[in-house]
Amino acid sequence: MHQIYSRYRNFILYTCIGGVCTLVDIGVFYLLQHTPIHYLIANIISYNCGIIVSFFLNQRYNFKVKDKTASRFFSFYMVSLLGMIICEGVLWLLVDGCHLNSLLAKVLATIFVGLMQFLYVKRFTFKKSAARIE
Repeated sequence: MHQIYSRYRNFILYTCIGGVCTLVDIGVFYLLQHTPIHYLIANIISYNCGIIVSFFLNQRYNFKVKDKTASRFFSFYMVSLLGMIICEGVLWLLVDGCHLNSLLAKVLATIFVGLMQFLYVKRFTFKKSAARIE
């Protein structure tokens, strides 16, 4: 069991952290649904809340890298921004095209985009810096 955890540690932690951030994202989205804010604008606001929480939790607890925080955040945010655009499209398609409830559509879009983002984030944003020979 320990070997399985060791091998998939980053994915397991990313998924757990993603769960927390998804709750933040969907919680903010849910609250904004009770205001006059359009669901696509609510998605942008809530998604950004999730992005910020996700970056700092992943940086500290999952990938454990403390260098280049600003450039790593920029990279993470750019990936997340692409994810947000995809999420907006999927959300629009599910709500306006398929007439799903906006909260259910948000959950489905978030799961879809989250899986795609893990692969990029692990490979590029939180890749350990190569050791320098001095």
